[in-house]
Amino acid sequence: MMPHYFLYLAMILFGIGLLGIIIRKNLFVIYLSIELMLSSVNLILATFARTHNSNDGSVMALLMIAVIAAEASIFLAIIVYLYKTTKTIDIETFTNLKNEVSR
Repeated sequence: MMPHYFLYLAMILFGIGLLGIIIRKNLFVIYLSIELMLSSVNLILATFARTHNSNDGSVMALLMIAVIAAEASIFLAIIVYLYKTTKTIDIETFTNLKNEVSR
């Protein structure tokens, strides 16, 4: 297949992830949108590695997958802690908490 198809797909996935971050108010959906954006960057790295017959992009994609896994565990732990303390994962609640702490 042509590499520009993969690049178009990565751009569409990145755009969907960006819209998910901007539009949604649910913390878990925002987390999934960030994961989608990082996966689209991995797709771009793998596409360029395949196009240029180099392993550099593939190695970077594998390292990025390890970083994404570590980020996922930390972010999910934060979501679970926030849900236990506030019984919601709505972003507006956390904005209100920030305003109460700053007073």
